[in-house]
Amino acid sequence: MADTPGVTADSLKLKLIDQLQAQHVEIEDLSGGCGQAFQAVIVSPQFEKKTMLARHRLVNSALKAEIAAIHAWTPKCYTPEQWQALQG
Repeated sequence: MADTPGVTADSLKLKLIDQLQAQHVEIEDLSGGCGQAFQAVIVSPQFEKKTMLARHRLVNSALKAEIAAIHAWTPKCYTPEQWQALQG
């Protein structure tokens, strides 16, 4: 709310695209628009050959300031190949 100005789904998406060269990003605000809880799907070639933990650390590092300002953050990280396979 007042202590998290600027943390929006759009601002998170733009930063992930910029920092991780993400090819696909979906951000959902789970807090009813108050910017306190987000869930994300992130597709980036930077996730290649990285464990899930390493992927999450990469994302959390890119969004360090934003994550500190929100209550909950749930990323789901995929390589482009994994994402394509999930799409059928």
